[in-house]
Amino acid sequence: MIITGWLQTIEKYIEFLLFPSFCQVCGRFLEGRGEKIVCSQCWERIILPPRGRCARCGRFYEQEKAEHLCLDCQQHPPYFNLHRSAFPYEGVLREIILLFKFRGYSYLAKPLAGMAIRRLKKEASLWEGLELLLPIPLHPRRTKQRGYNQAQLLAKIIGRELSLEDDSRVLQKVVNVPPQSSLAEKARRENVRNSFKVRSPDKVKDKVIGLVDDIYTTGATLNECSRMLSQAGAKEVRALTIARA
Repeated sequence: MIITGWLQTIEKYIEFLLFPSFCQVCGRFLEGRGEKIVCSQCWERIILPPRGRCARCGRFYEQEKAEHLCLDCQQHPPYFNLHRSAFPYEGVLREIILLFKFRGYSYLAKPLAGMAIRRLKKEASLWEGLELLLPIPLHPRRTKQRGYNQAQLLAKIIGRELSLEDDSRVLQKVVNVPPQSSLAEKARRENVRNSFKVRSPDKVKDKVIGLVDDIYTTGATLNECSRMLSQAGAKEVRALTIARA
């Protein structure tokens, strides 16, 4: 009993050194069991998506419960076959993802990936026949600046939880273009064109590939990666994101 108590004290001390004591979203003191970086109350405030959506790109329909192709997918079909996002990119989830992506809180990959899995696990069209998960790559210079690729962390956790292979070496970003967040929709498409390369075509040829990223905004990055994978011989490309703007 003494040894167990001592170990718990050491564990708490390490946790105190590694993680902040207050919720980084609302400022509440983190005192609940297992609370790290973001309190349980903030996680519970995440907004659920509406029931309606585009059958292909997953665009949320606020006023509908149906599933049909949106106008964009009808006029300009994307290179990916299917995209699904777990939640809308708004409210508290937006703040959590910004902490994860830009503030160095890589630990948030685990709860974010876990939420996405629980939300999307019953999406048969997303998972059936899926053979390989690929994270959307960052340019090596950007990865060095950030300390990690957030999509790679998410893909690794999702792959482990669902017994799917993930590989961060297959798809590479070869041009260090300006961040997509600083650009308008049309400029985003031009910005990422030809900035990705499939390093191992043999890994994707005739396979059903799943792309993983944190946020879907205009879909330009996912679409360009899907184009390159299709050219490399992928049988089908699907995509999964945590949130959709």
